[in-house]
Amino acid sequence: MKDSHNEFMQHELRLPELTVRGMLLGAILTIIFTASNVYLGLKVGLTFSSAIPAAVISMAVLKMAKDANILENNMVQTQASAAGTLSAIIFIIPGMLMIGYWQGFEFWQTLVVSACGGCLGVLFTIPLRRAMVVHSDLAYPEGVAAAEILKVGSHAKDDGKSDSGLKEILAGSAVAGIIAFLTNGLQVLGGALSAWFHVGRGMTQLPLGYSTALVGAGYLIGIASGLAMLTGIAIAWAGFVPYFTMTEMLPDGMTMQKFAGAIYQQKVRLIGAGAMGVAAIWTLITLARPVIDGVKESIAGTRMDDAEKGLHRMDVDMSMKSILLIFGVTVIGLLAIFYLFVSPESIPPSQKLIFTIVGVSVAVLMGFFVAAACAYMAGLVGTSASPISGIGILGIIVSSLVMYALCASFGIFEMPGGEKFATATAIFTTSIILAIACISNDNMQDLKTGWLVGATPWRQQVALLIGCLVGALVIAPVLNLLYEAYGFPGAMPRAGMDPAQALSAPQAVLMTTIAQGIFSSKLAWEYIYIGIGLGVVLVLIDLFLKRTTRNLCLPPLAVGMGIYLPPVIQTPLVVGAILGYFLNRHLRNTGGSNAEAAGLRRGTLFASGLIVGESIVGVLLAGVIVVSVSNGGGEAPLAIAPEGFADTAEMLGLLVFLGILGLFSKVVLSGKKAS
Repeated sequence: MKDSHNEFMQHELRLPELTVRGMLLGAILTIIFTASNVYLGLKVGLTFSSAIPAAVISMAVLKMAKDANILENNMVQTQASAAGTLSAIIFIIPGMLMIGYWQGFEFWQTLVVSACGGCLGVLFTIPLRRAMVVHSDLAYPEGVAAAEILKVGSHAKDDGKSDSGLKEILAGSAVAGIIAFLTNGLQVLGGALSAWFHVGRGMTQLPLGYSTALVGAGYLIGIASGLAMLTGIAIAWAGFVPYFTMTEMLPDGMTMQKFAGAIYQQKVRLIGAGAMGVAAIWTLITLARPVIDGVKESIAGTRMDDAEKGLHRMDVDMSMKSILLIFGVTVIGLLAIFYLFVSPESIPPSQKLIFTIVGVSVAVLMGFFVAAACAYMAGLVGTSASPISGIGILGIIVSSLVMYALCASFGIFEMPGGEKFATATAIFTTSIILAIACISNDNMQDLKTGWLVGATPWRQQVALLIGCLVGALVIAPVLNLLYEAYGFPGAMPRAGMDPAQALSAPQAVLMTTIAQGIFSSKLAWEYIYIGIGLGVVLVLIDLFLKRTTRNLCLPPLAVGMGIYLPPVIQTPLVVGAILGYFLNRHLRNTGGSNAEAAGLRRGTLFASGLIVGESIVGVLLAGVIVVSVSNGGGEAPLAIAPEGFADTAEMLGLLVFLGILGLFSKVVLSGKKAS
């Protein structure tokens, strides 16, 4: 298989890579996957990598053109993959509505922050490509998987075969889409099962979410992260929640179940945040040496002229002149939009200018540091398990402390709405940091894919820049659509809306809470300190396991996420991860490594389809709800379930969920026959 791809790696190769039709297809896929990711991220705090489904769809569409090739397909997936990560900006930007600073999503401000931050994320990882992709043995799991799919698709075309994996993607999308419609549209299936029970004088719950998208995501993140999340759930719900409900007084008029929920929201999640922060900092510390080495190698490379370098086509990045030009344009764009952001405030122009310069400087400097961290982390464990949330927490703390110092020196807190302004500037600064971090997280996976299939790096970097611009155009309208349909915790667009239907936006809630706590001096730091101590212990346990065992580890960031995220969200992730482990082990034991590889590929494609299908239906249902409400209708216009049907729907949902697990198993195990 490798030999047949040597032709794509020749220096003299002149195949079309960055084509108009490819860019148009990439733009369409970017729009679809960005909308899907915005929905999934706001609902459960997770986004999915769109590189693999984009590669499969590109091959299916472009095979109708006789001159399509693997490098053109790679450019389409490179461009569309930006959607899977740029949408992570939603982990912070909804905080603007939660604090009441925005009444709706500001289109131009959201657009420019997303586009400029994303472009900086691309630029910041260019100097790291040689060290982290070419001269390292980092795994880059999604990048390698995408390359294998592209190679298989290319062989299928050469051999006259049509099956390149599109069947699994479409099957997963159809199944998940139908179930999501029955659950969230018609409401004839339940979405979760939750059993509450007493532990001594306290209380806890045993939940199970039915989301097919999250089962798919769990399959992709793997057993280590899945078990780490399960450990986090146990720490939170078998440890902290029962302990606090037993040792603290039940408020008058509150049920024990609501009390346990309040304890979790107000205390236990802050413990999880502390643990996640330590895990993210530890990650950055471990990455310091390779980051420094990569920058040194890049600087040394730019000092040599082209003749001295004798660069192969596959080793040509964007020129330093182009990088500096785009960097200048993006920084100017960020300065302009930041000044526009603070301009409505009644403070002197000189102070507005200082806020602008300091805010953008903090974002860009910290952005470069976290870009390097995310790029390396993506190579170690993949895009899905990278510490974007943890880095967002670090970003909001640093931004808040800087803005606190500025606002205190300017007397902003004595002004009406001063605290809200300070919180908003911290959120806006962090949104730039997150946009940089999430794209750099994805960029290296794409460059790894390109390296394996023979792409030209500078063309991929251009494709990523285009993907950032197209994705940024989509984010604000979709955010506004979902906000109008569902609302966010503490930010409902209309009176009388059901808070239970609000999109949880977990990271945005957490980061906004941290920022507000810093500015009001009311943040319950003691719980964050407990989390910090727990995070240190988790890091030590992970180090011990890695040094004393061959395969065992306990990723501390995943444990922190297990404590922080609602358990109904995480249980299907854990189920998907455990299911994938046992299915792949069965294939390996009965059919060898070839059977396992075939099953893993089918499972990866089907899991990607599950995520895409549920997410797209979620966006479409949001549009239906907005149309209904804007015309005086209800907020569940498609619901047909009668009164008192909830318990039946819950059981039906459980049966369907078990059926999906059976179908998933059948898809993966069919790889055994194919091998």
